[in-house]
Amino acid sequence: MRITDYMTEADILPDLQASTREEVLQEMVRHLSDEGKISDPSALVQILLEREALGSTGIGYGVAIPHGRLPGLKEILMVFGRSGEGIEFDAQDGKPVKLFFLLVAPEDSAGLHLKALARISRILKNPECRSSLMNAKDREGIYKVVREEDEKQ
Repeated sequence: MRITDYMTEADILPDLQASTREEVLQEMVRHLSDEGKISDPSALVQILLEREALGSTGIGYGVAIPHGRLPGLKEILMVFGRSGEGIEFDAQDGKPVKLFFLLVAPEDSAGLHLKALARISRILKNPECRSSLMNAKDREGIYKVVREEDEKQ
C-alpha cells in the first residue's frame, strides 16, 4: 500500500488559504468535489468534523491527518495540503498545524483505512520529511518528496 497509489500530484494543495480547522477541511473537500471524486462535499465535511469532535487528528509536529469513512465511496481518496502560516487544530502538542493529509475511505474498508493512516503517520514522523515538505517550492516538489518517502517504506 503506497500513498501514491491513491494520490496524484493534482491532489496536492501547496498553499492552503484556510485559517480555521473547519475551513481547512472545507478547502480540501472542495478539491475532491471539484475533481469529481465526491458528489456531496457538505456530507463529507460533516463526517470529518464529527471525527474531529472525538479528538483532534492533529498528531503534533505541525501535522494533522483528518480522516473519515464515506458511504458509497469506491476507493480511498487522499489530499495533501500545506499552510505556510499554520492553523490552530487542537493538535496534541498544542502547536499550529502546517501539513495536512486528508484521508477518506469507503465505509466498509476499515482495514485499508487503518493501513493508510499508519503509512501516512510513519512517513510524517520523519523530521527530514516534514522539513522537505515545508521547503518544497511547489506541487511538483511536494509530490516528489511524498513519492520518495513512500518508496523508502
